[in-house]
Amino acid sequence: MTSLPPTLVVGCGLIGTSVALALREHGIDVHLRDRDPEHVAAAVERGAGSAEPVHDPALVVVAVPPRATAAAVREALETYPAAVVTDVASVKGSVAREVAGGAGLDRYVGSHPMAGSERSGPLAASARLFEGRPWVITPAAGATDAAVRLVEEVAVMLGAVPTVMDADTHDRAVALVSHVPQVLSTLTAARLVDAPPAHLALAGQGLRDVTRVAGSDPALWRDIITTNAEEIGAVLTAVRDDLDTLIDALRDRDVVGGVLEAGRVGTRAIPGKHGGEPVELVVVNVQVPDTPGALSRLFAHVGESGVNIEDLRIDHELGRPVGLVEIAVAADRADELVARLTERAWSAYR
Repeated sequence: MTSLPPTLVVGCGLIGTSVALALREHGIDVHLRDRDPEHVAAAVERGAGSAEPVHDPALVVVAVPPRATAAAVREALETYPAAVVTDVASVKGSVAREVAGGAGLDRYVGSHPMAGSERSGPLAASARLFEGRPWVITPAAGATDAAVRLVEEVAVMLGAVPTVMDADTHDRAVALVSHVPQVLSTLTAARLVDAPPAHLALAGQGLRDVTRVAGSDPALWRDIITTNAEEIGAVLTAVRDDLDTLIDALRDRDVVGGVLEAGRVGTRAIPGKHGGEPVELVVVNVQVPDTPGALSRLFAHVGESGVNIEDLRIDHELGRPVGLVEIAVAADRADELVARLTERAWSAYR
């Protein structure tokens, strides 16, 4: 990619600051703007760019909440008539419709990096945030090939994998794979608010997995949910129908079994590692003392086995200074790993 002249990032939250940090690592001259001067100051302190004004950016990256995105895109197109403008909002259809009819649409390319965190703000930003993640590109009607190519090249520069689709298709997709999971996680976590402490003491890793994203920034998700309400509503309606079916048949083993099997099949539809075919995994459980160096010794012994770790999770046993490490490996290698760890005096089991 040819070197970019100055780039302006509008919005110094998690995504905007992460974009800026990654661009700076490639030697790009980045300028920062945010309505909150403390966010700008924090991003500058992180090394994400300069707070000085810029008059002729080649690229403007709009990284503000979805409801403010269209206005910020229009302002950027009008203020910087030579700049390509992209935004990174997680909802694209409403932005495209609000921007349509304005000036400079040949320079506007919507986009959405599928990356984030339950943490928010410039202090949570990372230049590594986009590596290996999809970056959806939703060009406006009439956008020039050069403008689209520039945004694709930026995504690749930041380590992401660009994919092009229209805005409405994007919104249907993210409602299913991102927005509704957030809603369901939040609803599950909300049931815990008034739960007796004795009940919560029984919580294990499964509950933490389901509720992890419920800790995300409520203000951001309020914007996302209300902006993509139609597509989210369609998926939630289908989920409600499934719930009604299950509630009406909780004592019917066949119906319950069918629901559980459908969920199991659904997990297999999720692409595997590196976007490849899903691999059947088996979890090998290993008890480790909660002491310095224990994990490094375990990983060294796993490495000796020649078995690749596909995924990893750690849970902590109630009332004991012991952790349960759940090592996911290819199903045909699990017995080999258990045997090797047993030789090394680890308490390993499937």
